[in-house]
Amino acid sequence: MKNSWSASRRGFLRGIMSPAMMPAAAAAQSGPAKAEPAPKIYLNEYTPKTMLVLPEHRPARAKFPIIDVHTHVSRFFGMQAFGAGPVNTPEPADMEKPRAEIRRIVSAMDQLNLKLLLNLTGGTGAVLERNIRELPGRHKGRFLVCTEPSYQKYADEGYPTWQADELARAKRAGAVGLKVIKSLGLVLRERITEGPLVKIDDPRFDPMWSACGELNLPVFIHIADPDAFFTPIDRFNERYDELQRRPEWGFYGADFPKKADLLAQRNRVIERHPKTTFVCLHVANHPENLGEVTGWLRRYPNMQCEVAARISELGRQPRQSQKFFDEFQDRIMFGTDVSGGLGLGLYGPYFRFFETLDEYFDYASAPIPPQGRWKIYGIGLPDAILKKVYHNNAARLLGLAAI
Repeated sequence: MKNSWSASRRGFLRGIMSPAMMPAAAAAQSGPAKAEPAPKIYLNEYTPKTMLVLPEHRPARAKFPIIDVHTHVSRFFGMQAFGAGPVNTPEPADMEKPRAEIRRIVSAMDQLNLKLLLNLTGGTGAVLERNIRELPGRHKGRFLVCTEPSYQKYADEGYPTWQADELARAKRAGAVGLKVIKSLGLVLRERITEGPLVKIDDPRFDPMWSACGELNLPVFIHIADPDAFFTPIDRFNERYDELQRRPEWGFYGADFPKKADLLAQRNRVIERHPKTTFVCLHVANHPENLGEVTGWLRRYPNMQCEVAARISELGRQPRQSQKFFDEFQDRIMFGTDVSGGLGLGLYGPYFRFFETLDEYFDYASAPIPPQGRWKIYGIGLPDAILKKVYHNNAARLLGLAAI
């Protein structure tokens, strides 16, 4: 039997190795003889669809009422621009159109369980008064408004004292905080638009920071931008898509300071003014390095933060984010940076990130992720922490009732 089996095996091997069988055997191993080459596509055409099959939870409404501390809904009534423009923009000729937009926003707030929106860019003077009149004035309990520094007057003699006094006038008008945009450190120059850049910790602003503490006006401060905006726009830049669309958002080269220098300037201001509360926007503008942000929050008890437009960063490091929210659950607030068009497309990913443990999902509804080509993971905050982040931390800061 053994010799018979061996002979049969030798015959089989001789058969498949014969010249007549070789082409067929090779074809069976290598696939089609003439495979079509993969089509070449541009990066902006590449929108892969995942093959993963995962549980999905898509909350259509926030689990608890939300205070969104980072919005710009006053844009419907005219924004106060920095630079060469007038200090106060004229009132829109047709006020009914922006008022209708705000009514639509309030309706969306009801659907999404958004209790209140804090409008950060309320302007100064007549612009501030108009925004207070149109937002909290017409929709009591749904909006609050912050004022802004008057950089147009920065070069005037006596500006430091004038700016501090202006904050007192803004509070009497109804402002609840001061918003500082990234113009400080990246745009404002010694002669407003000319000369060296003004540093964030310039002592001429000290009266302004001190006045905020004395008036109980928290400072909502945006310094710098994502780390990638301070590196070359090249093939190594993970936000290449975003910067290709908006190259003016890049701060690499020219006389722009390094991001680390800007953050250090901001932190020196926080340290110099311990009686003033600083809400450092966009996860202290450094969510790429939660370890460093953790160090700042431990060092500066008057520092808080919010999460607007940064779940894209937090969601790709879910374990680090869970630790971060656990340690600083009393000092992190909810924000989105929304300026209009409120809807589930914007807020839904936030709800999913905070309320579920879903994996590998989109942080935005755009076909191409707007900030970077990656997915995020939910951190499923416990209810006790979720209430604080969604509502109670902001309520305590703004003097409102907790839930």
